[in-house]
Parts: sequence; structure tokens; C-alpha cells
Amino acid sequence: MIKNLNREREKTVKYMVVWSIDENNFKETIERWATDNPQPPAGVTMIGRWHEMGTGDGFALFETDDPTSLASYIMVWADLVDQQIVPVIEDDDVKRALGG
Repeated sequence: MIKNLNREREKTVKYMVVWSIDENNFKETIERWATDNPQPPAGVTMIGRWHEMGTGDGFALFETDDPTSLASYIMVWADLVDQQIVPVIEDDDVKRALGG
């Protein structure tokens, strides 16, 4: 049974943004990233970014209480990169949700 996670805790949520760069867009994507590389807006913290070796795939982990700002930030890449935003929680939160 899943329980309500009603806690006095920060109201921020972690989001994993997974991306895949099509080989036809790879050069242009890398050029934009190397020259522009926009930073997350105020209220959106990038915890880290990881890249698969030898592919155009990877993911970044963000934390925010404003998912609209996060969505606006990643839309900068929507013309070149396929992306998915996934809310994620940590092990302790899963344990609490399951009553542990």
C-alpha cells in the first residue's frame, strides 16, 4: 500500500532530464552547447549532468519547486534534442511511501 508522503520537508522535487541527440543533429548540438550553454534559471538547481560515452545520450538531475521554469529551460534544446522529464525520489522516500 502506498502512503501519503505528508511531511514537513522541502517542497522541491528532483527531476531527471534524459536526452538523446540524433546523429543528424549531433554537430549542431555540440556547437550550441560549446558556445551558448545556457544555465538553469533562478530557482532551478542542476545537481549534475552525465553523458554516455560514445553516444549522444545522457541525463541531468535538477531540483526545483518550479517545474515550469525547468520546462522552459530545457525547451531551448527541443529543436535538436529529444528529451524526457521524469520526477524522481530517493530511496528513503520510497521506503516511507511503502510504510517502511
